[in-house]
Amino acid sequence: MRTIAHLSDPHFGRIERATVQALIATVTEARPDIVVVSGDLTQRAKEREFQEARQFLEALPSPQIVVPGNHDVPLYNVLARALKPLLNYQRYISKELEPFYCDDEIAIVGINTARSLTFKNGRINHQQVARSCARLETCGGNRTRVIVSHHPFDLPETHEVHGLVGRAHMAMAGFARCRIDLILSGHLHISRTSESAARYKIPGHSALVIHAGTATSTRARGELNSFNIIQVDRSSVAIQCLTWNRERSSFFPFVTAQFQRTPAGWSRIPRVDAAGKP
Repeated sequence: MRTIAHLSDPHFGRIERATVQALIATVTEARPDIVVVSGDLTQRAKEREFQEARQFLEALPSPQIVVPGNHDVPLYNVLARALKPLLNYQRYISKELEPFYCDDEIAIVGINTARSLTFKNGRINHQQVARSCARLETCGGNRTRVIVSHHPFDLPETHEVHGLVGRAHMAMAGFARCRIDLILSGHLHISRTSESAARYKIPGHSALVIHAGTATSTRARGELNSFNIIQVDRSSVAIQCLTWNRERSSFFPFVTAQFQRTPAGWSRIPRVDAAGKP
């Protein structure tokens, strides 16, 4: 069993200050095997925002997989956006835009979906898919395989389909061939887990698409600040969403979703009450 702390969209430069230390304490207490941060570390990709984000990451447990988001690309500095869109990210956060982690049970690869020519939505290309799958293959086939991106591969029914990461269908076909189990993302500022088979209809493949809400931003979009604790082994996944309680200045477990591996991929385990009824 491995424990992943999945955070997203902290947006330093526009944060709910009270959440930061409580978040660090709660994540540390969970003793994760790895911390994943799926993009938008800053609000406007400014140096001081990246410096704050760096301090935040240094206070969290390691190892870490961190990827950039669209807010980590300068918005108003047109020259920097065109020529060196992730200069500050690579200076303060990581030079590696496709981080990789592998142990005896899980293999995780990050993908940069932020693009200088798009202001909000992201894209993924054939080379990124092939490169990610090749790296995961080096770990062997007996590990749970995880992709981390900022932009989502699935959406709630209330969202327009153009909000998906660009070339999502191409990428999902590639991910199916290399047997991806989980896709962790952010961007939407909502907490949600879905099965990829509902959208992509790829025979024999159903990955879990796991969104994390915004961990610390004031731009909560109708939801409380939140993050995920994911417990995973080869046969089961449990995703616990922890949400911010302003009155108690703490993060508390809100809901847990459980899934099991089947011949066709991951499938939700129905929740039952004390009487055993759904």
